[in-house]
Amino acid sequence: MTLSPRLEEARALLQDFPVADGHNDLPWALREQVRYDLGARDIATDQSAHLHTDLARLRAGGVGAQFWSVYVRSDLAGDSAVSATLEQIDCVRQLLARYPQDLAPALTAADMEGARAEGRIASLMGAEGGHSINNSLATLRALHTLGVRYMTLTHNDNIAWADSATDAPGVGGLSDFGREVVREMNRVGMLVDLSHVAATTMRDALDTTVAPVIFSHSSSRAVCDHPRNIPDDVLERLPGNGGVAMATFVPKFVLQAAVDWTEAADENLRTHGFHHLDTSPEAMKLHLAFEEAHPRPVATAATVADHLDHMREVAGIDHIGIGGDYDGTAFTPENLNDVSSYPHLIAELLTRSWSKEDLSKLTWANAVRVLGDAESVATAEQARRGPSHATLT
Repeated sequence: MTLSPRLEEARALLQDFPVADGHNDLPWALREQVRYDLGARDIATDQSAHLHTDLARLRAGGVGAQFWSVYVRSDLAGDSAVSATLEQIDCVRQLLARYPQDLAPALTAADMEGARAEGRIASLMGAEGGHSINNSLATLRALHTLGVRYMTLTHNDNIAWADSATDAPGVGGLSDFGREVVREMNRVGMLVDLSHVAATTMRDALDTTVAPVIFSHSSSRAVCDHPRNIPDDVLERLPGNGGVAMATFVPKFVLQAAVDWTEAADENLRTHGFHHLDTSPEAMKLHLAFEEAHPRPVATAATVADHLDHMREVAGIDHIGIGGDYDGTAFTPENLNDVSSYPHLIAELLTRSWSKEDLSKLTWANAVRVLGDAESVATAEQARRGPSHATLT
């Protein structure tokens, strides 16, 4: 069967079991491009010239729930990181207030199901990097009160209590305080997100947590050897933990040739005085000139499907999901260009004989279940103990 009928089948499936995506950086893109002027980037209108995300494309992509990342750069530290995180949260709240017919605030698994029944997109928040709490468990609890339902323990740089995948080893995984952060996240019902962290941190977190973890946007290291991806021994632990690994689409994390090309492209940016993650027009002009001289290896939906095939084999169908990282990456795979593109991935998996039941777990059920399980653990933990007052020594 050709891909076109499969695409129609994929769209029909997503009507019943929409995508619950683990990670979208729209709030940061709005901060960087228009300093949160939502009128200047009205996502009720076509924003394809500026963003991967707008409401029409979310609908076309079959998105039923989105964890909006309230990410702040890891070079922001202390109270500056906390303040920027609060501004990001405020951005999501403004989006919810501006587009109530399309976006539904969601804090729980029941809220996700309720939004689906209403035909709205459940909107949750995830903080990306433990620097957002400035070593304060009280700040962690405050973020949860404001609606944050996962925290990625690190971003690209180490923090005082946890090692990042893309930094030199610091504390060797999680410190004692880092383990207490995980325990407090369990107690309040905030999912522990292990994307971006070192493999040592992944293992320490799994040793510590009593609730399921997530990887909000990470793929398989066995398929593409990048430190942002998940080793098989960690994937093998997810059935025992109950967690979910959500495959990302970022080419430099999913295609080995793109890993090598990106290292050279990043060095080119740094040589010209730009941060390697800079997506300003000036940096992108330089980046595109490099790409013209050195054509970029192209990932596709099939590339991402290769990761999902492997992750299903190792972790099991109940422990995988999707975290595209749209508006958090400069480049996307061919035919996964923006949030309208999820049907192309589902169509690819249909050609690989994934069943509708398996796909319903991948797109929707696993994400809802893992949040609900974290809520149940939190209820039990709160009955057992009160808030932690540990501090970083």
